[in-house]
Amino acid sequence: MADPPLPPDFTLQKLTQAQRAFESALGAGKVFFEDLDRTTYRDKFAVNDAVHHPAGAIAPTTVEEVQVALKVANQFRLPIWPISRGKNLGYGGSAPLVSGSVVMDLSGMKKIEFNEEFGTVVLEPGVGFYDLYDYIRQHQLPFWLSTPGNSWGSVVGNALDRGVGYTPYGEHTKNICGMEVVLPTGEVVRTGMGAFSNAPTWQAYPFGFGPGWDQMFVQSNFGVVTKMGMWLMPEPESLMGMDVEFDRPEDLKAMVDTIGPLRRERVLQQSPSIGNWLRAAAVATTRDEWTDQPGALSDSVIDAIRKRFGLGWWGVSLRLYGREDVNKAAYKILEKAMTDIKPLVIKPTTWVKGQPLEYSGWTGTPITFPMQNVNWYGGRGGHIGFSPIIPQNGTKALEQFQRTYARYKEYGMDYQGSFAFGERHLTNVNAMLFNKDDPAMMKKVDPFFRQLVADAKEQGYGEYRTHLDYMDVVAASYDWNGGALGKLNQKVKDALDPNGILAPGKSGIWPKGARA
Repeated sequence: MADPPLPPDFTLQKLTQAQRAFESALGAGKVFFEDLDRTTYRDKFAVNDAVHHPAGAIAPTTVEEVQVALKVANQFRLPIWPISRGKNLGYGGSAPLVSGSVVMDLSGMKKIEFNEEFGTVVLEPGVGFYDLYDYIRQHQLPFWLSTPGNSWGSVVGNALDRGVGYTPYGEHTKNICGMEVVLPTGEVVRTGMGAFSNAPTWQAYPFGFGPGWDQMFVQSNFGVVTKMGMWLMPEPESLMGMDVEFDRPEDLKAMVDTIGPLRRERVLQQSPSIGNWLRAAAVATTRDEWTDQPGALSDSVIDAIRKRFGLGWWGVSLRLYGREDVNKAAYKILEKAMTDIKPLVIKPTTWVKGQPLEYSGWTGTPITFPMQNVNWYGGRGGHIGFSPIIPQNGTKALEQFQRTYARYKEYGMDYQGSFAFGERHLTNVNAMLFNKDDPAMMKKVDPFFRQLVADAKEQGYGEYRTHLDYMDVVAASYDWNGGALGKLNQKVKDALDPNGILAPGKSGIWPKGARA
């Protein structure tokens, strides 16, 4: 067996002692320090395979075991990297930021508590989207999930990284209501109304009394979330909508300026996502079917692919949920708005409760087929995402697209991009697809990503979520008033985690002693 990677200022002897302490506290069956274990927890989509290697993993299955594991970590000053299910693909997966960290795998914590009256649920971090979906179906509960494009992951973990879905409940972090958290020092706290003993309103009112802490544990390293309350959408009486295709890249401006006001008015209550042709095509074909030429695809090849699959340059799916009479009235507004900006095609869709359900993200069913896009180039496929937040303005969106598309061509990469609507913002998700078996391509990914960060920074646009490799880069771009927000994060980190053991460096938040 090869020697494991070690965290900074650690010895192999000390790591072995920590492993024995974990085995004593948790049982040997929940401690994993073999070579295969370390390989299993690496980032499958890593741009650089030489970094982010764990020393091993532990798998507590109760709150008490999480507490005792953190006690051991504090005793040895050993960095711990919590994961829910480790399926945050494209952002680091199950790998830790600091090599030599021990992964705390919470996938065995799978309890579900459902309140059918109010459509609220309390979940442990190991509950995946498929688990919750199966639970709802098994118990015939009249509620729908909101699922991301890769539904292998954890419901809790996805919300904690601000993941999004396709229904009116698609901004998942907004539907968090109450948490149970083990702090780095081992204390257990409950947020919101959970701080009030026996409160029946823990999942009904998110704020409680005093500061609201739920969002402080989102994308942070301030605690280990062991329970989370979530709101789920009541099963609608009907669903109506349309899939709309547009012919030219320049049509993005009209699409944003037409859909944006409807979203802000809440005629559209879900968050549509405008995607380019490759987002659709990459799940149905691979690049080698069309060309063997290096560099970004030519317009003629793009035209051929679009023709084969009947795709516009951009496509968007719009959906209405709720009472059928209300949906019918809103549909007329949508139809006129889309027709006025001259799409290639409008494909209507309808569903009424009692009819067979189309299994898709729009109907709250878990899906994984979008991950097929990582096979676009062949070889060991992967991707990372560059996703700045930009104004919900058509001119700004078109300019952002044109800058980004030019960079994709400059670096010889095929462009997969989308613009997802919040109520007031757009999230411009740019997927960098790559082939890990192509060394020349992999050399370009890092400088390409950093260039996109710099381009967005010039416009005042910052990312909302990023890969392990770029957490410091993105955190540093939030630089107002000398990086005051980062300094505040550091103060909270030092207060809650005096030994700096919990996920050092996550979201650019480093403990004292490691900031250099």
